Amino acid sequence: MCGIFGTINYKVDKPSLVLRSLAHRGPDEQNYEEGNPVSLFHTRLAIQELSPAGRQPMRRGGVQITFNGEIYNHQELRKKYQLEDSSRSDTLSLLLLYERLGLDMLPEMDGMFAFCIHDSARQKVYLARDRAGKKPLYLWNSGDSYAFSSELNALQALLRPAINEEAIAGYLYLGYHLRAATPYTGIEELEGGTVTEIDLVTLQRRSWKWFDIAEYYQVPKCTDKVEALQKLDQKLHTAVQRRIDSSDLEVGSFLSGGIDSGLITAIASGYTRDLKTFTVRMPGGYDESELAASVASRYRTRHQTIDISFDNLTEDLPSIISNYGEPFFDSSAIPSYYVAKAAKNHITVVLNGDGADELFGGYRRYVPFRYMDFFGSPKMVKSVFRALGKVLPPSNEKRGKYNYIHRLISFAGYKNLSDVYGSATMDLMCGFEDRFTQTPDLSALEGILGNIAKMPVSPLSKMLVADFNIILFSDLLVKMDIATMAHSLEGRSPFLSKDILEFAPTLGDQQKVSGTRTKTLLRDLAVKYLPADLINQPKRGFEIPLKDWMNGPLKEMAFDYLLGSSSALFSQFIRKDFVVDLWNGKIRVSDERRAKLLYALLSLEIWHKKVYLRNEFE
Repeated sequence: MCGIFGTINYKVDKPSLVLRSLAHRGPDEQNYEEGNPVSLFHTRLAIQELSPAGRQPMRRGGVQITFNGEIYNHQELRKKYQLEDSSRSDTLSLLLLYERLGLDMLPEMDGMFAFCIHDSARQKVYLARDRAGKKPLYLWNSGDSYAFSSELNALQALLRPAINEEAIAGYLYLGYHLRAATPYTGIEELEGGTVTEIDLVTLQRRSWKWFDIAEYYQVPKCTDKVEALQKLDQKLHTAVQRRIDSSDLEVGSFLSGGIDSGLITAIASGYTRDLKTFTVRMPGGYDESELAASVASRYRTRHQTIDISFDNLTEDLPSIISNYGEPFFDSSAIPSYYVAKAAKNHITVVLNGDGADELFGGYRRYVPFRYMDFFGSPKMVKSVFRALGKVLPPSNEKRGKYNYIHRLISFAGYKNLSDVYGSATMDLMCGFEDRFTQTPDLSALEGILGNIAKMPVSPLSKMLVADFNIILFSDLLVKMDIATMAHSLEGRSPFLSKDILEFAPTLGDQQKVSGTRTKTLLRDLAVKYLPADLINQPKRGFEIPLKDWMNGPLKEMAFDYLLGSSSALFSQFIRKDFVVDLWNGKIRVSDERRAKLLYALLSLEIWHKKVYLRNEFE
């Protein structure tokens, strides 16, 4: 796991600034090679091939690479294509594979990656990302000049781009930056499963998808339960084993009280001795430490419960949000930051359960989509739900049945697909469009959802495709990458392996949601590995006491940023009287949603003042 940076037709006057801005991603070594027209930078976190043979940027003949990530099956691919070399570096494996296969190597690889290949013979530069987009990559373009980076902060520090107002309005509506969008003009995020080619002669670029999960949802379904269980078991074993074997450092595992991390831990214990496991316990959240401890005891792991303290939350929050280089609304980034920081004291590589919910149907919102197509509900049905939603009182119990029903009625009544999806997921500014002074442009989201709505698949499959391409990519993977890499900790996600990404979409709906039982096949597999009292636990994730924070330790900070300043950025997008009424509890929303709205605004202001208006790397 590393940090990468590069430029085309752009002279970097302060190479040290770039290297410092990415040093946390690669504290072991920082190098760069200037060229004309291509310069490449690399900061290394040494995990495979710890010797200098793994140093980057790496060159072989006329091909040069800077690479962030891991290729877990690179030794298997070396054997398959008879590619021999004494070095165990997966970066070298990429160069060897590129020599043999060109970009046709991408579908062969099981890994997480973002890389730049400069092929001087072809006069091309190729930028590529893994299937899910687990490893980040951002691209700046102005005229004939290009720059790319693992993180936005490095580009912002060097280039000082202007604010992308359209993207900020979109963030305030959705709670995340959709797919390619970033808060900066001229900078876009390369999407997961894509390649961008830049011709060094014409300086034109083109992009294409080399992986699209939607295609796998349209193949014949695996409906036999016994066969499906056997395949899932085997593929999880392969994924976990590869992610352990392809590390020259000790590999640990995050272990919550849920089945995803429980399965990963159970399987991992068979491939490494004395597996270290980590569970989070925090004030105000549901305590899953006893459930996690029962798994740790069964598999005799070296288990630690990490007690997170939020005593320094007001001091730490600006740094936590600043790490993202963009306004970041997902408040679970806070405990993710703290647990990664604590885990780094014991381990450098850690397994997690990311992706399981979006692939196997783990969220409660999937249940109604199992039985009703909200992507194409008749107008009359929508109007009935819309009228009902306006008269029902808001719910203040986040996990109560009434809250679930209230949200279901709300998103069932929205006219546009973007409103349906926004309400079903983040539930931020849906219904408050008239409070914007700069209307969000949701055409990109409407286009994505419109294409998904036309797919010849079930409503549940449509929602799973949407979540994989939107929430997982734009929020959840961003959260975990930044939270871990801020502490030079590498997170590996077996559920996002090549085999499982190609297998999970072929499962029938009943193997994902059966009745009201979510994640059916994973729960069935868990019977083989996990304690009975853990298997049917509901999905929780980090239980963030956000409304308590916004009414308590973060209240003064939020007031100062939002209402104590005449230069608050949000006022360029949202009416200030709305925010004042929201602050005073005069807007008809639940306490939880009020807290989310205020936190989204607070995140925006922290980014604006601490990142955009300042640069800590100078």
